[in-house]
Amino acid sequence: MTFNEYNFAGKKAIVRVDFNVPLNENGEITDDTRIRGALPTLKKIIADGGAAIIMSHMGKPKGKVNPKFSLGQIRAAVEEALGCPVAFAPDCAKAQDAAQALKMGEALLLENLRYYPEEEGKPVGIDKEDPAYDEAKKAMKESQKEFAKTLAAYADCYVMDAFGTAHRKHASTAVIADYFDADNKMLGLLMEKEVTAVDNVLSNIKRPFVAIMGGSKVSTKIGIIENLLSKVDKLILCGGMTYTFSKAHGGEIGASIVELDKLDVALEVEKKAKENGVELVLGVDSVCCTGYDFGNFCVKPGEQVKVFPSNAIEEGWDGLDAGPESRVKFANAIKGAKTILWNGPAGCFECDDFTAGSKAVGEAIAQATAEGAFSLIGGGDSVACCTKFGLTDKVSYISTGGGALLEAIEGKVLPGVAAIKG
Repeated sequence: MTFNEYNFAGKKAIVRVDFNVPLNENGEITDDTRIRGALPTLKKIIADGGAAIIMSHMGKPKGKVNPKFSLGQIRAAVEEALGCPVAFAPDCAKAQDAAQALKMGEALLLENLRYYPEEEGKPVGIDKEDPAYDEAKKAMKESQKEFAKTLAAYADCYVMDAFGTAHRKHASTAVIADYFDADNKMLGLLMEKEVTAVDNVLSNIKRPFVAIMGGSKVSTKIGIIENLLSKVDKLILCGGMTYTFSKAHGGEIGASIVELDKLDVALEVEKKAKENGVELVLGVDSVCCTGYDFGNFCVKPGEQVKVFPSNAIEEGWDGLDAGPESRVKFANAIKGAKTILWNGPAGCFECDDFTAGSKAVGEAIAQATAEGAFSLIGGGDSVACCTKFGLTDKVSYISTGGGALLEAIEGKVLPGVAAIKG
C-alpha cells in the first residue's frame, strides 16, 4: 500500500517524523526545515478526514527526561504549520487516553521518544565489557517490543516519514511496523522522495556520474568511497581528506589534519580507482592559516592566511580550504556530469576566509543541474553550504538524512525502509 493510495478517513495514523529541530537558548526553533518537510504527509492525513499522532525524538537525552529536549517546546509551531489543533501528550508511553480522545481532523504530538531507553533499545547504566551486558541487551530488546506495541496501539495505521532515522532499528522506526499488517503501514511522502532520490543516483544512473566527497576524515567515508568506486566515472575527494592523501605520497602538510594510520587506505583507494577506470580528483593547492578558531569559526586575531601547494605546506600552517587551482580542477571535473552526488564540504566554509572551495563546488553542481544533470545533496554540512550560497533551488534534491543517506549510498539496507517494504 502506498501513501497516496491510502484513504485516512476515520483513521488514526501514528506517524514517525524527524522533528529534531535546532532550538535556541529560549527554546525557539532556529530552522524549521524538518517540520516543513513532514507537512505534506501530515496534511494529507488530516485532509482525508483522519487524525495524526505525531512521534519524534529530539536530541540525545539518553533514556532520561530532560526538559531541554522536550517536544512540548515546538507544539505551537507544529500547530501553526499544520493548520489544525495539535494536542500534546507529556509521556509518549502513557498517551492512551489522549489518543482515544483525538478527533478526526486533529493531531496529537507525543513527548520525546528517547526519554525511554526502549526507543533505541540499548541497555543503560552497564558497560559493554560487563559480563552481564548480553543478558541486559536481551532484556532491553524484549522491552523495546513492548514499547513499540504500546505506541502501535494508539493508531489504526503506521506511517514512516523520518528518513534521518531510517538507518536505525529503533522502536518507532522499524519495530513498530511488526504490529501492523501490510495494508496499514507505509512510507510517507518525504520518505518516498528520499528513497527515489537515492535510487536515481545509485540504480538509475545517467553518465557521466560524478561524486564529491568532502569532510575531514577518510575513515568515516571509506565504506562509501569503496562502494562509489564501482559506480562513478569521477570521484572528487576534498576537505581534510586531502592531507591524508598528500601525506601518503610523502607530501609536507604542515599542521593540517591527517590520519597517519590511514595512509595505506588512501593508496588503496587510488589503486582501486585506477583499476576501475575511475578518475580520482584531488586538490593540488590549499588556503592555509596559522591560527584558526574552530569553536568560533574564525581566524584568530593577528594570524595569517596564505595559499600553498597541498603537498608543500609549511610547518605551523593548517590547510582549511581548496585553493584556486583546486577549485578550477573540481569545477572542470563536474562540468558535463549527468548524475551528481555531493556529501561534505571542501573546507571550513563556516568562515568567509575558507568558503571559496565549497562555493566553487556548489556553483559547478548548480550549473550542471541547469544543463540537465540530476544532483543529490546530502549531509548536514553540504546542505548548509547550499543554503549559505543560495543554491537550494538550483539542485535537484536535498536529502534530509545525513547518516541514513550515507548508509544507503554505502549499499546498506535501511531498517526503516525494510520494515515497510520487507
